Amino acid sequence: MAPDQLAETAAEHGLALRRGGDRRTHDRREAPRPTRERRRSDRRLATLRSLVFSALTLVAPRPSARVSQPVVRLPRVLSPISGPRVTSCITSFELLDPRHAYDDLIREAAAKYRLEPALIRSVIRMESGFDPGAISRVGAIGLMQLMPDVARELGVVDPFDPRQNIMGGSRLLRSLLDQHDGNLALTLASYNAGPGAVAAHGNKVPPFKETRNYVKRITNWIADERDATE
Repeated sequence: MAPDQLAETAAEHGLALRRGGDRRTHDRREAPRPTRERRRSDRRLATLRSLVFSALTLVAPRPSARVSQPVVRLPRVLSPISGPRVTSCITSFELLDPRHAYDDLIREAAAKYRLEPALIRSVIRMESGFDPGAISRVGAIGLMQLMPDVARELGVVDPFDPRQNIMGGSRLLRSLLDQHDGNLALTLASYNAGPGAVAAHGNKVPPFKETRNYVKRITNWIADERDATE
């Protein structure tokens, strides 16, 4: 068959034939073409890849339209105190008698300054009625009603602090007792009216109604407490 007739026949069957000037040369022309078994293996491999990718597409989770935030769990803070934890609930309470609210501090001061606890307690009762925040009209402060300048001399930094106030007042009582050779009446009169007033009246209880009532009442309270402990 002539070349032209061969081209027309090929075109009728949907085939494209290269003409003389269309043929490729050089490396492509000289390279060996794959065998029939090689081409069949490539087709199988391509089919296998397609099946694998299809399976992965079906198995892989589809992204959700709503993105949830990851949950962050903070580490539990360990308590420095090991052992079981105890919780408490206050359902009732009892009022403490003010006369015994500072018993521990009174005993501490009495032991330190060699005083009767009854003396310290009775002075507190007379001076402030056991009110640590009491302030007199002349500026005396706290349980034992210390004047600011006297408190500083006694080393009291905060006169409203019960312990400091009781310690300062007890120290003053000890000093007055020593000054009056243990005379309780003159000690109490000096605590109330001042050592100068006692000295001005010949080392006797001054004739002031307040001071005499002060000495009498505290002396009676101390005697009552002594009788109660016997």
